[in-house]
Amino acid sequence: MADAIFEHPRLAAVYDPLDPDRSDLDAYAAIAAELGARTVLDVGCGTGTFALLLAGRGLDVTGVDPAEASLDVARAKPGSERVRWIHGYATDVPPLAADLATITGNAAQAIVEPDDWQATLAAVHAALRPGGHLVFETRDPARKAWLGWNREQTHQSVDIPGVGTVEQWHDVLDVSGPLVTFRSTLVFASDGEVLTSHSTLRFRERAEVEADLAACGYVVREVRDAPDRPGKEFVFLAARP
Repeated sequence: MADAIFEHPRLAAVYDPLDPDRSDLDAYAAIAAELGARTVLDVGCGTGTFALLLAGRGLDVTGVDPAEASLDVARAKPGSERVRWIHGYATDVPPLAADLATITGNAAQAIVEPDDWQATLAAVHAALRPGGHLVFETRDPARKAWLGWNREQTHQSVDIPGVGTVEQWHDVLDVSGPLVTFRSTLVFASDGEVLTSHSTLRFRERAEVEADLAACGYVVREVRDAPDRPGKEFVFLAARP
């Protein structure tokens, strides 16, 4: 099951307006252009922001996500008919001979179980054409990003047209080795409803990720810095030989 923040209809509907700055996707769009990609698989596509960005530039895009509510939001957006939407996981994607596969945001870290992570990497490998690339990001564990995940540093109050004011904040609940569990709280002023969502992310070391990619048949071409979080994330470019 996907986390409630992606799966609950009321939460999925406000996901975009609560996180409107998606300039982090510019780097991925630039990589797609750099690689000359024409066919793209967007794994963990969520509400479809990146898939629609690429489709609007004429690329053939398939978006896959396990959260039906998020996909409902994506399908309701202008231009959604240009994207092939799949409700499920990477393992549900048929062979596409894609030029590029992307896993943006925290989606790669949200795959916490090692077996699920390996299955995802293998499924994406099968969906790529020989010479195709997988690009994704993961936070550097050494930077301990979770130290800033508390109400004091994450609280925001946003007035959303047609919805009203929504408050949101995050609180870390547990840090156990590479796993960090946190709670997102949202309060809807229109009726006072309080909804929470619990999420767990796995923080993988760079060497661990490189070993996982090699085990699934990838060649790591480059590890870049994330432009939106310099010094805090790794962006992996790996190729299917």
